[in-house]
Amino acid sequence: MVTTTFNDMITTLEQLRAIVPEPHELARRKEIAVIDDHCRAFIERSPFLFLATSDARGRCDVSPKGDAPGFVQVLDETTIAIPDRPGNNRLDSLSNILENPHAGVLFLIPGAEWTLRVNGRASIVRDAEILERCAVGAKVPLLAIAIEVEEVYLHCPKCMLRSGLWKTESWEYKDDLSFAEISRDHVQLHDVPVEVVQKALDKAHEELY
Repeated sequence: MVTTTFNDMITTLEQLRAIVPEPHELARRKEIAVIDDHCRAFIERSPFLFLATSDARGRCDVSPKGDAPGFVQVLDETTIAIPDRPGNNRLDSLSNILENPHAGVLFLIPGAEWTLRVNGRASIVRDAEILERCAVGAKVPLLAIAIEVEEVYLHCPKCMLRSGLWKTESWEYKDDLSFAEISRDHVQLHDVPVEVVQKALDKAHEELY
């Protein structure tokens, strides 16, 4: 395995600012500490988010979360609750939160060229009334992730414009990218047929809640 080495790295803020100028005043002032009506509307329309956490040693993890728009509950102007739906049971985000409560959330709305960023302190909660608000039909989550908001701001659309993320005609996904085959290879089960792995994945996906 070849490891890349770097010979010219930025190591101080002064070096960085010598290359990247100070932000515009609007960029400085866009950060707020509460969920106002605009932020609430964005969260209520968002079906997808990324949750960033890290453990006590600073090792980071970013986990995708998705459900019907409005699945994240705005409890008040400084608190949101993200339901913990069934997944792979690795508990990466949850175990990180137990070690280090700082978390970041990036909300997306398909078609919207800007995103909403929420940073704050996370905790794992199981208050019955909060879990009931997160229920889908008769399915009530076992846990929820509460975020006490410290910073909220809309992120400019430049990254969306550059990537053309929502331009479906430019999407590069191909059917030859098999999740079952990739999963099998990553865990080195090369003697297991891909069809067997696919059936196991299909069965695991039968119950979304």
